[in-house]
Amino acid sequence: MAVTEAENPLLGEITCGTLLQKLQEIWDEVGESDEERDKLLLQIEEECLNVYKKKVELAAKSRAELLQTLSDANVELSNLITSLGDKSYLGIPDKTSGTIKEQLSAIAPALEQLWQQKEERVRDFSDVQSQIQKICEEISGGLNNGPHVVDESDLSLKRLDDYKSKLQELQKEKSDRLNKVLEFVSTVHDLCAVLGLDFLSTVTEVHPSLDEANCVQTKSISNETLARLAKTVLTLKEDKMQRLIKLQELATQLTDLWNLMDTPDEERELFDHVTCNISASVHEVTVSGALALDLIEQAEVEVDRLDQLKASRMKEIAFKKQSELEEIYARAHIEIKPEVVRERIMSLIDAGNTEPAELLADMDSQIAKAKEEAFSRKEILDRVEKWMSACEEESWLEDYNRDQNRYSASRGAHLNLKRAEKARILVSKITAMVDTLVAKTRTWEEDNNMSFEYDGVPLLAMLDEYTMLRQEREEEKRRLKEQKKQQEQPHTDQDSAFGSKPSPARPVSAKKPVGTRVNGGGLNETPMRRLSMNSSQNGSKSKRDSLSKLASPSNLVANSKEDAASPVPCADSVLVSP
Repeated sequence: MAVTEAENPLLGEITCGTLLQKLQEIWDEVGESDEERDKLLLQIEEECLNVYKKKVELAAKSRAELLQTLSDANVELSNLITSLGDKSYLGIPDKTSGTIKEQLSAIAPALEQLWQQKEERVRDFSDVQSQIQKICEEISGGLNNGPHVVDESDLSLKRLDDYKSKLQELQKEKSDRLNKVLEFVSTVHDLCAVLGLDFLSTVTEVHPSLDEANCVQTKSISNETLARLAKTVLTLKEDKMQRLIKLQELATQLTDLWNLMDTPDEERELFDHVTCNISASVHEVTVSGALALDLIEQAEVEVDRLDQLKASRMKEIAFKKQSELEEIYARAHIEIKPEVVRERIMSLIDAGNTEPAELLADMDSQIAKAKEEAFSRKEILDRVEKWMSACEEESWLEDYNRDQNRYSASRGAHLNLKRAEKARILVSKITAMVDTLVAKTRTWEEDNNMSFEYDGVPLLAMLDEYTMLRQEREEEKRRLKEQKKQQEQPHTDQDSAFGSKPSPARPVSAKKPVGTRVNGGGLNETPMRRLSMNSSQNGSKSKRDSLSKLASPSNLVANSKEDAASPVPCADSVLVSP
């Protein structure tokens, strides 16, 4: 048996050899036999062998544990590199030889560094995912589901970037939703102001966080909140539209009633806040309280009051509308019988069988139809006015031409000259005016399937009568001209026989031949018989008066009425002017 000597400082220099020597000495003193001594030495040797075995087993176990630790470290290193997604990590030791402890010492720093990097990466993931989870919960309106657990199997930068991109998208969506919420809240505020509603109670009914006292970032942006806000805005807009329509109807009724009853401006100004929006669009009404319920109720009360007042003044209002209708017909030169209509209105009101509103509505309808008819007649009436104006200018021109002093240097003579020049141009167009007026009138009668009457007289009959009178006048002029020539012929022969010459101071043209003075016969005998009932009784009327009557179509209107009233017209029937 090989015995290794060792030195123990506590026991002094004691070795296996000294101990064995000491044991021999003891055996010698005791007198142990050699057989017993061999037995004891064998036992000592077995006990030493067992000690060695235990030490070897402990060393082998320690080596196995170190190997396992090294293997775990390599696996952990590989897992960390895979989890972090950094396969090109430079801190991995290349040494795969040497003692186990040397290999563990070489791999420990890399593991420590990767563990720190993993912890930082986990914190990054946790922070990003927590923000994502929070925004998702805000959008969905759900409750907090607790802290988010990070999946450590994949902590790569690519995955982290994906989460960050998703977070940016969610942050943008959150910002858009927040802006939309603020826009909705602002719209609700404006609508509540116009409608006179409590904004705070309206908006907090949608969600308590929408109170203006709360921070902007704490306002709810969930789908449900946005949907309820949109519904609230739509409801308020519809309410605004309905109230505006109601208010405009009331404003229109107020205006109509005021106009009917000639309400003074002082009373109307009390409701300017109502009538100011009578033609406004829904987007133009932005004044606070402009569509409040109490304002609409105030307008309704006023309309009811005016309606009651209107019933008591029904006759006055109806006659006022009738006057308006008569005025329209008068301007359009349409003849009606106002006395009959007024009697019928009076009887309807006194009988009480017709509602005042229905009567006024019927009269409004008649006024509208009258306006339409007047508008359809406007073009022809304008031409009639121009024709009458031209005839008046023709009458004035004839008077002017008969004036012996028209070329004198009297005051205003130059103005008469200018007017005469314009009148000649206008008179030359009368024939064309009449032809155009006839064509327009016939077209109108064909389109409307009725006769065009001017103050109760068919216009075409007036124009035909005027054309006939004008032709008769032209024939009368030609006849008188020939008669004048015949009357002047004896004087011309006498002057030629005695060789006399006319005096320069008294030109022949200035002489007034005998027989040219107008009386019951002469130039205008036939037209005068048609135009005036007084011509046959007053033969001393001047030529100027008769030509003036001929040039005035208004006389034709009265004369045509007289002809229409005569049951048996004759050739010498007289047209009279009222």
